[in-house]
Amino acid sequence: MQSRRAGQITSPWPVMPQTRSDTVAPGWQNRVAPVRDDTMAVSGGRWRRVPLVQWMPHYQFAWLRRDLVAGAVVAALAIPQALGYASIAGAPVEVGLYAVPVALVAYAVFGSSRQLVVGPVSTVSVLSGSFLASFGVAGTARAASYTAALALGSGLVLVAAGFVRIGWLAEFLSKPIVTGFVLGLTILVILNEVPHLVGLPTPAGKVVERVGALGSSVTRGEADLTTVAVSAVSLVVLFGGQRLAPRFPWGLLVLLGGLGVSAALDLQARGVEVVGQVPRGLPTPGIPAVDPADLAGLLSAGAALALVGLAEGLSAARLFAARGAYRIDADQELVASGAANVASGLFGGLGVAGSLSKTAAVSDARGRTQIAGLAAAGLAVIVIAALAPALSGLPRAVLSAIVVNAVWKLMDFGALRRYHRVRRNDIVAAVIAAVGVLAFGPLNGLLLAVAGSVIGLVFRSTRVDVEVMGKVPHEKSAWGSIRNHAERSRYPGVIVLRLNVPLFWVTAAPANDIILALVDSTPGTRALVLDMEATNQMDTTSADALADLLAALRRRDVDLFLVRVMWPVRKALRRSGLISELGEDHLWHSISQGVREARRAHGLLDLPAHTGAPPPDRTSTDGTSTDGPSTDEPLHADDEEHIVARDPGPDPPDQRRQG
Repeated sequence: MQSRRAGQITSPWPVMPQTRSDTVAPGWQNRVAPVRDDTMAVSGGRWRRVPLVQWMPHYQFAWLRRDLVAGAVVAALAIPQALGYASIAGAPVEVGLYAVPVALVAYAVFGSSRQLVVGPVSTVSVLSGSFLASFGVAGTARAASYTAALALGSGLVLVAAGFVRIGWLAEFLSKPIVTGFVLGLTILVILNEVPHLVGLPTPAGKVVERVGALGSSVTRGEADLTTVAVSAVSLVVLFGGQRLAPRFPWGLLVLLGGLGVSAALDLQARGVEVVGQVPRGLPTPGIPAVDPADLAGLLSAGAALALVGLAEGLSAARLFAARGAYRIDADQELVASGAANVASGLFGGLGVAGSLSKTAAVSDARGRTQIAGLAAAGLAVIVIAALAPALSGLPRAVLSAIVVNAVWKLMDFGALRRYHRVRRNDIVAAVIAAVGVLAFGPLNGLLLAVAGSVIGLVFRSTRVDVEVMGKVPHEKSAWGSIRNHAERSRYPGVIVLRLNVPLFWVTAAPANDIILALVDSTPGTRALVLDMEATNQMDTTSADALADLLAALRRRDVDLFLVRVMWPVRKALRRSGLISELGEDHLWHSISQGVREARRAHGLLDLPAHTGAPPPDRTSTDGTSTDGPSTDEPLHADDEEHIVARDPGPDPPDQRRQG
């Protein structure tokens, strides 16, 4: 990510040492590196959207072994899971395989995270499968092309979003929403795999209907016992093995064991469902063949896939960036995830996203860079080119067991308990997301949860709170709310108010009403000092509301002073003409100086401060007790300049015209 300061670049990747003596602890902190030659200037400017160009020249050979080990671990996890996720999506298993290498390479080139692993994931696969069903192609010959088209549409949406820098939209997917959404999806995934685990046909209908149909079939003894035995052994090995040796690739062991047992016992002849024919070799890149009438629907569905995948991928990227003490660029992540999806779609693969479980595997194996992803991609290519047909005899029950094991840990009930303990609204958002997914499907459930969060955000932002402020005793210049603090001092004739919410077009009118009510309820008020620190932007409606407030106060013979006004707000107020009307000597950096100026302007300096109640006894440093009202501080005219003395900002429009 390029810095705006000329001659410098800011990179999420390490700036490597130039001398041998510095290689002991090079550090991975973000830092600003001066451009030292033309090559670095090109890397930071023209190639800033390609982070690989910035970090690869500084790669250290000492990291290679751990990166290669991490890549092998990722391949051992990704290949069997890709087969399962393709089946979740209602597409041929090779669609999942094709997505693995191209997505890993694309993200390694464009990604800003050092460790994130991109590939097929459960959330995107489930949603992709639901869209295939809506297009009426799930399980048909056209499923592969429509799955690839969804990935391509998702990638195009993400790339476009990254270039126009709207990564902030992902912030509406809060942790509680993502937790609830993933919980609902996990339940759906497991429910979809249960028929394959017990050798029953997959029932149709809503969640409750499917559960009822499966329960009835099992109670009638329709389950295939051989399939149940294969599923049970696979699940025991997967879940039990991970408790004994969490870092061992048990999924790969179960996959190889399932292939061996299937070939030795001819399980297909015994009625056990198998994966079926898997073609050998790499696919030829091309545009997926779909019905032109479905293009608009595929693009909108791709946007939904992009939103869901981005939520999971950014969550994983941020988690491991925080652990590794580096930062990621959300907009660059959009571009990188989009590039991975475009590559997957062009090569006939499944939609992809950042994977939390596989990224954790890289971290556990102490992989440091995207070389781990490139190594995993190389191993996946070998499997696709040489070993893919051997997967044809894999029992479908083994694949379902691998899927269930992969998604089981995504059900984070501990997080739900924490949301309930910390804030009621968080657990409500999580439950809405989970129930919405189960009741209305993945996309509608997510949209319902996001809509609820947006409504909650709007509601919270419109609740105006204005507090009366008092000077904290025994502190030089600290001010705080007098609510529950009657010992804090107030000065006669001056009322200090703080807006606890940003002032914008929704809160402007209610804030004025509350402020005027507080002024009217305080007889003898000569000046109002208004703390504006909560407002960091100013619109025309709010500026006009402040002008109305100024006029209303002047009709009451009350002077207005604004304190702690941020620079963007000052610019807008100057352009609106309010500063000219108010006077530059009525804006101050601190509450203390604003109060002093108000008292000086209205001849109130001789009046001592008073409190609603005596402050608690306090022993000073020399052992004497100090209580009673706080004394006023000595006032020096040169202590602090008014707020616009050094940063006057642009002239208002009328003055620019006169100049």
